[in-house]
Amino acid sequence: MPRMLDVSEDVRAEIGDAEADRLLVGDSAPGHYDCTSCRTPGDSDQERTSTVLFVGEETAVLAFAHATCIPSQVVRVAEDQLKGAMQSITGTAPQPSGDAGSAAGVEGRVPEQAVLGITSGLVLIEDDLRPALVVEPTGPIARPGTDGRGGDQFLQLLLEQGFQPAHDLNRLPTTLPGWSVLLAVGRLHAVLQPGTGGGQVAWWQAHQPLQVTEGWRTAANKSQTVLVFCAPAGSIGQQPREDLLRDALDKAAVNGLLVAASMPLAGT
Repeated sequence: MPRMLDVSEDVRAEIGDAEADRLLVGDSAPGHYDCTSCRTPGDSDQERTSTVLFVGEETAVLAFAHATCIPSQVVRVAEDQLKGAMQSITGTAPQPSGDAGSAAGVEGRVPEQAVLGITSGLVLIEDDLRPALVVEPTGPIARPGTDGRGGDQFLQLLLEQGFQPAHDLNRLPTTLPGWSVLLAVGRLHAVLQPGTGGGQVAWWQAHQPLQVTEGWRTAANKSQTVLVFCAPAGSIGQQPREDLLRDALDKAAVNGLLVAASMPLAGT
């Protein structure tokens, strides 16, 4: 019996007509699955189901989601990111420690091995709770290729990438073309930026996929947009509650220490 699968033209182009047709007639598609977006059960025999293809340099992983959660699409990611996503999809990834609001970092590609910390939270803007990520390095960021004597260049580097100063947190930041936030299997994997040779590469990547709260994930899937706020080291800190996080963001904005951008949700 044909299954209720949506296979986008982009996905078909990647997997080929033969495999796409096998999916559509039910030969190679699961009847039951866990939605890679909301993590609740799905049934491709009973409800519209999207095929989501994660594509790396050497590997591709096909996942399934409720069509009401996300459309069928191709998500291009770095190979190491894809391996982490594949482990999560198959259920073999190590579980991240800490709560959903804990920070995670990666080694920055900057002098002094600066580490970017990320905290997730919901921020009230225009009478709606918006999913947000707050990025704050553990130390000053120097411009690549310099000895760091020019001081902390974190915000300046982001402004050059297209981020905008955030003076008023009651207004939504503008969308940053080419950037996106990768959420796979309900966990945060990376913030992606345009690659020099096309496609996207990781600007920030979690050592292990980070859990986010159900409310954050629901808001992100609803809006298909994530707000990303960035501040220099020591401006925000680790805040135990979202109201305190908002207060810290407001203070950084007033002091001219906050830049922001809206980014589409990539994947699930």
